Amino acid sequence: MMQQIALAHMPPELAVYATVFTNVDNAAFLKERLLAGDTAFEYALLDAATVISRKQVLAATFRALNDYLNDRLKSRNVHSEIVFALSPNNNIGEAFGRFGVQEHTKNIIVLKVATNPSITLDSVRAHLTSSIKGEERPFEDAVVQQCTDLARIRKIYKLNAGAASKRETTTNGDAQGGNGVEIARLERQILGFMALRGAT
Repeated sequence: MMQQIALAHMPPELAVYATVFTNVDNAAFLKERLLAGDTAFEYALLDAATVISRKQVLAATFRALNDYLNDRLKSRNVHSEIVFALSPNNNIGEAFGRFGVQEHTKNIIVLKVATNPSITLDSVRAHLTSSIKGEERPFEDAVVQQCTDLARIRKIYKLNAGAASKRETTTNGDAQGGNGVEIARLERQILGFMALRGAT
């Protein structure tokens, strides 16, 4: 179910591999490997509850790749930069705490950038399936939005609930149960906050 994604205006050899794991049982282990700087676990591991759409993740990935190609990374590698690029502010530690995998994370969006030729779809798939204890799902809006926690996202980005229904504001992990128009509105606001970070 892992996908290879080619982002527009990026070198074709800089492929991005993406997938989703749900009902993950070993998030604490994954976070420990990241904190230890284990290069085998050099991935962007996102808490899917803090993501509203595939477009949001790809926008963060594009920004991180652009910074990587232009030697402007503010974090230690392109994968941590993807996590940071989701943030509405310039606090890197806060970004990792909000968007990165935590001990209690159950649903994870995984991204791997092919920064060298040895990183292939097959090598990434083999490593992830042997390392993550969870159910692999496709990186699609329908899957992502089953994991979305709208109340948490509104709090992170300081967004008004607007015309959202009571069910939507109280449901964790079911953005699909909410109003599609509201989801699209929130996505636009979030992308705006991400784009403006560091511009002022």
